[in-house]
Amino acid sequence: MNTMKQYVRVECQQAIALVTLDHPESLNAISGPMRNALIAALEELNADGAIRAIVLTGSGDRAFSSGQDLAEAASFKTEEVEGWMRHQRAMFQAVRNLDKPLVVAFNGTAAGTGFQIGLLADIRVGFADMSIGQPEVRVGLASILGSYLMTLFLSRSHNVEMSLLGRLITGERAYQLGILNVLAERGQVLSKAMEIAGEFAELPVNAVRLTKERFRVLTQPGFDEACAAVIRYHRDEYATGEPQAIMRGFLDARGRRRRESETAA
Repeated sequence: MNTMKQYVRVECQQAIALVTLDHPESLNAISGPMRNALIAALEELNADGAIRAIVLTGSGDRAFSSGQDLAEAASFKTEEVEGWMRHQRAMFQAVRNLDKPLVVAFNGTAAGTGFQIGLLADIRVGFADMSIGQPEVRVGLASILGSYLMTLFLSRSHNVEMSLLGRLITGERAYQLGILNVLAERGQVLSKAMEIAGEFAELPVNAVRLTKERFRVLTQPGFDEACAAVIRYHRDEYATGEPQAIMRGFLDARGRRRRESETAA
C-alpha cells in the first residue's frame, strides 16, 4: 500500500510502513486536514496484517512538525474549542491505538502538537542540534496535555521548566533527559529509524501487541483526564481573547517578513 495523499504520504517497504507528514510549506503544521489524514492512515495501517512496524517522519529538511497550525487556531471561537480538542484527541488516540511499534524520525523541529505526537511513539530518533519542546505558553495556551505526557519521561523540575518557559531544547539535551531514545547524524535519522523498525518487524507480533496494550492501559486514565482538562483550560483561555490576539500577532509578523523578503528579492 503506497499512497500519495494530501497532507500524509504512506510508503510500504515489505513489513514496514513509512508515514510522512507532507505539508512542508507550513513546516508540517497540524491542521484539521492533517489530523484527518493522519488518523485515516494510521487506522488503515493498524488493520493491515502485512505491516509489522511503522516509521513516522516529516517532509522537507526543516521540521518534523512545527506544531498546531496557528492560522487555524487563531480562527476558532470559544464555542469551537471543544470540537477542535476532541479532533486533536482522536488523532492522538489513533497513535496510542497502534498495535504495531511506532518509531518517530525527527527530521527537524518538533514543537507543540508535533512534539506530543512524538512523545506518544515507542521510539524517538533525532539529531543533536534539532529543536524540540513545548512552546504553547508563548502563544497563550496552557501546557496541559504536553505537560502530562512529559511526566512519563521527565522529573517534575524539568517538566515545569519546559512547560512554563516554553523554550525549545536541543536534540542533544532531549537525549540527555531521556526524551530521545537515539541520537543520529542529521542525514542518518530516517535510516536509523528504519533500522529499528526492521528489528521490531522481526519480533513476535502478539507479544509486541500485548506489551503495547499493557502500556496503553496503564496510561489511559491519565491521558483521558488530561484531554478533558485541555478542553476546560483552552475554553477559558479563548474566552479572554488572549491566545487569538497573540497568534494573530505572530501571523501578521510572519506575513510582514515574507513581504519584505519578496520585495528585497
